[in-house]
Amino acid sequence: MIRLVVERIGTSLVALLGATFFTFLALRVMPGDPARLFLGPFATPEALTALNQELGLDKPLPQQFLTFVSDFLTGDWGRSYSTGEQVTTLLADRFPATLELGLYAFLLTLIGAVSLAVLAAYRRGPVSEGGPRLLSMFALGVPQFWLGLLLLMLFFEYLGIAPGPNGRLSLGATPPPTITGFFTIDALIAGDFATFADAFAHLVLPAIALGLFPLGFLLRLLRANLLDVVDEPFVMVARSRGVPRFLAFVRHVLPNAFIPTLTAAGLILGQLLAGSVLVERVFNWPGAGALVANGVLRQDFSVVQTFVLLSAVIYLVASLIVDLLAAWIDPRLRPSSDAQ
Repeated sequence: MIRLVVERIGTSLVALLGATFFTFLALRVMPGDPARLFLGPFATPEALTALNQELGLDKPLPQQFLTFVSDFLTGDWGRSYSTGEQVTTLLADRFPATLELGLYAFLLTLIGAVSLAVLAAYRRGPVSEGGPRLLSMFALGVPQFWLGLLLLMLFFEYLGIAPGPNGRLSLGATPPPTITGFFTIDALIAGDFATFADAFAHLVLPAIALGLFPLGFLLRLLRANLLDVVDEPFVMVARSRGVPRFLAFVRHVLPNAFIPTLTAAGLILGQLLAGSVLVERVFNWPGAGALVANGVLRQDFSVVQTFVLLSAVIYLVASLIVDLLAAWIDPRLRPSSDAQ
């Protein structure tokens, strides 16, 4: 396992460096001038030159890249070109909201997919199989932003049982004392159950809108794997030795079928944490998605590069954890010397 950890960390660092470089290069080759966008169309050439020098944009690209990487590692993430604020301040205000929404959507995805797939594979029947199949088809065919609008129209506008698109809390509500940045957890730590209920209620609809598509994907994947494994000879051998059907399903079928789903879940977690821009727009969620989208349009290099690098770190850490869990479940996935 130690060898596996070292190998995965090495490949993750290479992937992280590659993602950083290509993001850096893509932003630089985009048409437009950040200094012009910042100063406006009537800025003088002297003012543009002075701002480019101040921002370091007049230096060669390799030097700019090395400066960015070294500054990131030392905690100096620069300033936003468009607002003048420190990038650390902007992301500290917004990134926890994106993480909280992404993690709740992931929990919904994983719990829902596993529960429905196990039901469909264990209790074979028209209802238990047809219901999850229809849900997965619907989830895979509906755009996330459209689903968000539909959920708002149904549960907020017509039924009035869900809060509106006003962010993480109701208007006039006071956020809990900041400890983790997650309103639900911070409210529980503070013992403020009313704020917890309010924050959780505001998470439900955007989490469903964000998590339904990957739920449909994981549901189809796990159900197909369960149906493949349930007829394997080792399952029949376990049943022939008197192991009850449910115990054989949980002990032998589910772990073997879950490994591809676990790998896909790690990829989905990274996507949910970094790809919620449209859902955040629909629900006026004060996350990093809108900040980064505006940063791309304004060529706000510091904001976009830092967000991509942080997202890549989270994505790679999630992938590392998933690889270790998969190797722990199935020794065949470990390096040959460890598996023996």
